[in-house]
Amino acid sequence: MSEIQQPYHYQSIKDVKGYIHEHLDKPLRRELLASVAGFSVPHLHRIFIASTGVSMSDYIRDLRLKRAGYKLRMGAVDITEVALAAGYQTHAAFGKAFKQQYGLSPSEFRQLTCREATQRLMKGTKC
Repeated sequence: MSEIQQPYHYQSIKDVKGYIHEHLDKPLRRELLASVAGFSVPHLHRIFIASTGVSMSDYIRDLRLKRAGYKLRMGAVDITEVALAAGYQTHAAFGKAFKQQYGLSPSEFRQLTCREATQRLMKGTKC
């Protein structure tokens, strides 16, 4: 049986993903996530990638950008506030990451119809 096929690993990854979703607005250090899983950091890294196809940092970034996209779609006025809530220190860093993920700047994204924005959010994420 391969590493990821062990039922304990499935449950551990499920626990880590649940923790990430519940604490998305807080700093999520690798050591903390490893303790949630009951693994060392390197072992959790290997198991997480094998299970999800992405690293934990990519998974977290994708979730935060998707949440930011929904805030923008729902009419959030201040892009800087959305950027800070997504864990970015500056509007520029957020704009760059958002455009890389969804192909549009946050300002351009806000101009989309609700349906177009939702379609972009669903296509542009790996989570």
